[in-house]
Amino acid sequence: MSTEAPEAPQAPEDPQRRTLQSSRGRFADPIFKWTVAACGTTVLVILALMVFRTTTEAWPVFAKEGFFGFLFGQTWDSGGSRTEITGTYGAWPFIYGTLVTATIAIAIALPLAIMVAVYLTHLAPRRIAKPLSYTVELLAAVPSVIFGLWGLHWFLPNVMRPFFELVESTLGWFFLFEGPVRGVGYFPAGIVLAIMILPIMTAIIREVIAVQPLEQQMAGYALGSTRWEVITKVVLPSSFSGIVAASMLGLGRALGETIAVLMLIGGSQSWGASLFGTGSSMASHIAATFGESSPEARTGLMAIGVALFLVTMIVNILARVIVWRLGQFTGDAAV
Repeated sequence: MSTEAPEAPQAPEDPQRRTLQSSRGRFADPIFKWTVAACGTTVLVILALMVFRTTTEAWPVFAKEGFFGFLFGQTWDSGGSRTEITGTYGAWPFIYGTLVTATIAIAIALPLAIMVAVYLTHLAPRRIAKPLSYTVELLAAVPSVIFGLWGLHWFLPNVMRPFFELVESTLGWFFLFEGPVRGVGYFPAGIVLAIMILPIMTAIIREVIAVQPLEQQMAGYALGSTRWEVITKVVLPSSFSGIVAASMLGLGRALGETIAVLMLIGGSQSWGASLFGTGSSMASHIAATFGESSPEARTGLMAIGVALFLVTMIVNILARVIVWRLGQFTGDAAV
């Protein structure tokens, strides 16, 4: 005979309480929806206000030089007027310097970032991978002025200049490496930029590679593929969108970097095909001249800011198009 006591009957749920909980949920959902929508809209509004304000400030220069005349003009001779535009404003030397240094940086940093990320995720022992990953991420926190000082006072005279002289002596017949080697210039600025953007690109690519499905990699090994084949034919193609996203983030920093480029590019307002030549970037020219500029010259610098925004936007649109087009063939999702 069972001695267990019968279970006490549970009190029925209060219908009023259930109604209150349901009404709170219905009330919280629209609040959350509109709060998130407001945050997203705020970003667009801030961006639109920045573009509108800088374009309005720079409009007198665009009206005098013409939009394409300003972008492709090669003479920058700012005036000192307070009420009208009297100087000549051509931003091509600064646009050219920005594009050249950023291209050098991404061409050096992207292969290195992919190789470091692959090593950390697939080749390095666990006791080495974690400390090395933390070190790479810590390098991303170093201020740009430190990179500039280090590059100018140690890396340039002790490492880069001897290397540049060797390159110029062997490949000086080619227009990209035509001398003389001046020390500062496009090439030194691009190399230091590559070192600056390498940590953040490596961190993003490492995370993208680390989350790739293990089943696909095991299937490759089961079919007799080598580690090289699995990495190059399974892991990297599946990580394509993330690699492009990391490249665009690094390229965005390279395009807008100021202090380090200002220290290493030379500060010249001329431009040339040789990577050993000196020049200026858009951001470095703004930083170097804004403090002592006249009101008219500041209007010209505002126009350079608009051009920098335009260049960055075009680069990002082209990257999206490339990912979308290649994604049609590889089946990879676009970023």
